[in-house]
Amino acid sequence: MPTRPAQVIANGQPVAADVPCTLEQFLLAQGQRPRSVVIEHNGEAVAPSEFARRPLRAGDRLEIVQIVAGG
Repeated sequence: MPTRPAQVIANGQPVAADVPCTLEQFLLAQGQRPRSVVIEHNGEAVAPSEFARRPLRAGDRLEIVQIVAGG
């Protein structure tokens, strides 16, 4: 399926994305490692194991939180 330029809302800000794509593809395009974040997609928490299968479409809303390791 061909992609097209569109916008999604990530952490309250519009972000360009080639959609449709998966959450994993979107994260990689943004320079983020999929295993270092947690995501809420359109109000629903998404398990990291689902990132490669969860489709992202124009206008979708994401909350992306970076996981920080420490002690």
